Amino acid sequence: MKGLLLRTAITGERLEMIYLSAKGDITQRIIKVERIGEESFRAYCYTRKQSRTFKIDNILSIAPLKKRYNQGA
Repeated sequence: MKGLLLRTAITGERLEMIYLSAKGDITQRIIKVERIGEESFRAYCYTRKQSRTFKIDNILSIAPLKKRYNQGA
């Protein structure tokens, strides 16, 4: 998973992520990774329209967006 985050931080590719918040809420987000730390990473969240910090351990699922979602971006 960290390899995917590192790669997309370089390429600027958008990812679709299912994430477990500290409050226990599960959310689905479209993100663009900005920088990566040991336990967390910073990404622009298209759902919230702002940069946010996410814990790597709280990612339930993450994958590149399908081509049809990237068009026109």
